[in-house]
Amino acid sequence: MKKITFVLINLFIISVVFAGCKTENKTVNKIKNKNAGTYIADYTVAKDSILRAIPKQYIDLARTTLHIAYQHTSHGTQVARGIFGLQDFKDGDDVLFGITDKAQETNKLDFNDLVIKSYAAPGIDASDLSRNETAFIQSTRDFLDDPANSEINVVMWSWCNIAGHHVAQNYLPGMDSLITEYSTGGTKIGTGEGQRQNPVTFIFMTGHANVGDNVGDGKPKNQAELIISHCLKNKQFCLDYCSIDIHDMKDNYWEDTGDDGNSSAYGGNFYIDWQNSHQLGVDWYENKKSPNGEVIFGAHNSQHITANRKAFAMWWILARIAGWDGKI
Repeated sequence: MKKITFVLINLFIISVVFAGCKTENKTVNKIKNKNAGTYIADYTVAKDSILRAIPKQYIDLARTTLHIAYQHTSHGTQVARGIFGLQDFKDGDDVLFGITDKAQETNKLDFNDLVIKSYAAPGIDASDLSRNETAFIQSTRDFLDDPANSEINVVMWSWCNIAGHHVAQNYLPGMDSLITEYSTGGTKIGTGEGQRQNPVTFIFMTGHANVGDNVGDGKPKNQAELIISHCLKNKQFCLDYCSIDIHDMKDNYWEDTGDDGNSSAYGGNFYIDWQNSHQLGVDWYENKKSPNGEVIFGAHNSQHITANRKAFAMWWILARIAGWDGKI
């Protein structure tokens, strides 16, 4: 009898220990998920279902209070064309996700596309982050210091090909410098001469995926990890191009894919297959070159899903900037 009691007691202790371990693991996972969901707009939030779950009040606030300056070249069009087309997706989206790229219109998101590069010094190519690794810093300063751009309160730069660039040495310190100067409490925010009243939120970005060449030193996935780690540590928002590119609509990971959904490991194009098996106007929409403009894929895409997803992720970030806590 004593032996049976001893065994039962031991079993109880073991079960308590294992239960404690499971609880601890769940807690760690919950923290990790919370961190990723709070600042990083990755494949997990780049979904229409997530977009529709965002409280409307924060979409409304983002649309009516944010003034965005976005600088990019071809790959960056996947965001712009996605958000230009989103307003024509479902009933009510023309109001909910209303957007203008030419002049401020009442109750529409003020989206200034391709406007910062003109502030680069003569002979300096500041078309995107890949052209000149540090040119974006001074170009952004000159852009924000111009009184004509005093309403701008969100700035985002896009990469072309991030592979081989010095993210840790140039991009991250450059963004940190701009944040120190122009974000809330920054040295250039105030009412004195040469200062601006409106603080700016800077959105970081990872680079697009490259077919069969994403993993390794200086490659897109490794560069993305550097940027994401930096953003989580410093509580900065990031649009994670790379993550969206290498995950399909069921969250499967395809390491060898590019930004068009083309993967040898998958055996084709997972985004085209998904698009062909789902309904236009219900599950996906056509991207546009401009608000109410011509239908067009994101550059380097042969389907609409890539740009759709990056638009969903972009609005997720905008809602967070407007004050949403990210909880669904």
